[in-house]
Amino acid sequence: MIYLALSILSSTGIFVLFKLFNKYKIDTLQAIVVNYITACVCGLIHNEKALVTSEILSSNWFIGVILLGFLFIVIFNVMALTAQRNGLSVASVASKMSVIIPIIFGIYVYNESIGFQKVIGILLALIAVYLTSVKEKENNVLTRSLYLPILLFFGSGIIDTSINYFAPDDRIPLFSGLIFGWAFIIGAFILIYKSVRFNKKLKLKSIAPGITLGLVNYSSIYFLLKALRIDGLESSTLFTVNNVSIVAVSTLIGLLIFKERISNKNWIGILIALISIALVTITKWN
Repeated sequence: MIYLALSILSSTGIFVLFKLFNKYKIDTLQAIVVNYITACVCGLIHNEKALVTSEILSSNWFIGVILLGFLFIVIFNVMALTAQRNGLSVASVASKMSVIIPIIFGIYVYNESIGFQKVIGILLALIAVYLTSVKEKENNVLTRSLYLPILLFFGSGIIDTSINYFAPDDRIPLFSGLIFGWAFIIGAFILIYKSVRFNKKLKLKSIAPGITLGLVNYSSIYFLLKALRIDGLESSTLFTVNNVSIVAVSTLIGLLIFKERISNKNWIGILIALISIALVTITKWN
């Protein structure tokens, strides 16, 4: 379970870094692009096998690299637009509720176990995600640009599902690194376009935060994939525990470090999150 715990901590670290970016006025897109090349380098360094281009290009997982690299950039921008037009809570709920997609995929494609206790646990996890993510006194407008949260929901779910489906058991570092490398190429073109079109220059203060984000981001993907390869741990269970834990821990960190106000709904969500984790991880009633 150490890989799962490290995945949760790494993913929560991404949340903390984004909050700090906002506090210190870091250009998020520039830091994101730096993060991608950093994570790519981490994957290449971590890779222990020889790099054979022809072998990579002919592999059955390379198409996953192209798909995921593209989705990383697109869904990041969709998330930003959703937060701006529909509200941060709508963006958070849409992205986190998407966990239902890899859960259903695992049950139907991998024939993972399903029973009354697990179904109740998954349903409680979705309720916990909603209650923990919703913030009071926020101007949420769900009906405006409704397609954005819908795209975010499906895009986030497809990313989680595809990462698990395409990742080769023996090439996890390389697979992860190449995804980030492809995302960097796309992101770099976006930055070049903005530089030419809007005369927007790369800020040096975006580099160090981007490198830090890259280290944490690579860790989150690597540890998630390692956790998904643990014998006896089903992906439907892991994604449920992983997502609901990230939401709950991120909310608590917002309270302790950033002094955010947590409503009664949020506290109830955290409590339900703990119950849902217990239900999906305990196979039998005692």
